[in-house]
Amino acid sequence: MRSRKHLTALAAALALAALQAAGDARAEKADKDKPTEIESNRMMSDEARRMSIFEGAVVLTKGTLVVRADRLVVRQDADGFQHVTATGNPVRFRQKADSKDGKEGAWIEGEAMRMEIDEREDKVQLFDNARVSRDKDVVRGNYIFLDQRSGFYSVTGGTDAPQGRVRAVLQPKKAPSSPAPATPPAPAAK
Repeated sequence: MRSRKHLTALAAALALAALQAAGDARAEKADKDKPTEIESNRMMSDEARRMSIFEGAVVLTKGTLVVRADRLVVRQDADGFQHVTATGNPVRFRQKADSKDGKEGAWIEGEAMRMEIDEREDKVQLFDNARVSRDKDVVRGNYIFLDQRSGFYSVTGGTDAPQGRVRAVLQPKKAPSSPAPATPPAPAAK
């Protein structure tokens, strides 16, 4: 008999594989070169520590990425990369995925109580009651890790997830419609 932990890990792996098969979930590459704009009710900055804190109805925008939070801490490393920690009840984000095969990229949306973004590594972590959706596919768990470079996801259940389990809802994908068969030419009149 397989353990509950093993079945949860297997279900998460299958859900993630299905989400990846549904389309590439990488963030839009052009977002990286866009400026970061932040609006809030209050701001405190410590230049010596290269850190700024934004509080109250915070909205971060960087290209297609939009993060809404109660509090946002932005740290900048020595090379100028930003590391963001957003907290809220919940924190919500939305970002357009890169287009694939000439098709417009889908929107990736998510929420959690805490979100961490590492700009240098292109990684996003969602903590506590985490949810990520793309199109109509949804994955929920206590912790979600997204590697935007590779499109890798990892979802973990836990005490904050319903029944401590990972939950995924994956919609069936329609096969691309094939062109109508060509009509054979009419025989030539004699």
